[in-house]
Amino acid sequence: MNSIQKILEMKDRKVILSTLWIFVMFNMIYADMFGLFFNPTAQQETMRMTEGLVLGFAVLMETAIVMVLLSRVLKYRVNRWANIIAGIIHTAAVFLTLFAGTPALYYIFFATIEIACTLFIICYAWKWPNEEM
Repeated sequence: MNSIQKILEMKDRKVILSTLWIFVMFNMIYADMFGLFFNPTAQQETMRMTEGLVLGFAVLMETAIVMVLLSRVLKYRVNRWANIIAGIIHTAAVFLTLFAGTPALYYIFFATIEIACTLFIICYAWKWPNEEM
């Protein structure tokens, strides 16, 4: 593979990872919106959440937001590991929320899509060949 093809492959991979984080973010947002608008139990639980828990969710959402940008601008090694680590954190967080009470069917649906996508991000970043040689 010549150097131009390596550069194009790296840019393509960065764009794909960035796009996947946007996809994850939209699913997170819609799952939250469904909970707030269509699930009375979730509305009641929202009122009982502590400030620390809300901050934790905000940090989790912000990591997805920042990964959209970082996936495009970071160099190979840092980019690869940032996607793997953020993907693991998001996968674990969404997976664990499935065991916090009895989740609604819509939430299981969104969570399954989020988990599948973050697992794909992890695999895609893990298999990313080093093009910066």
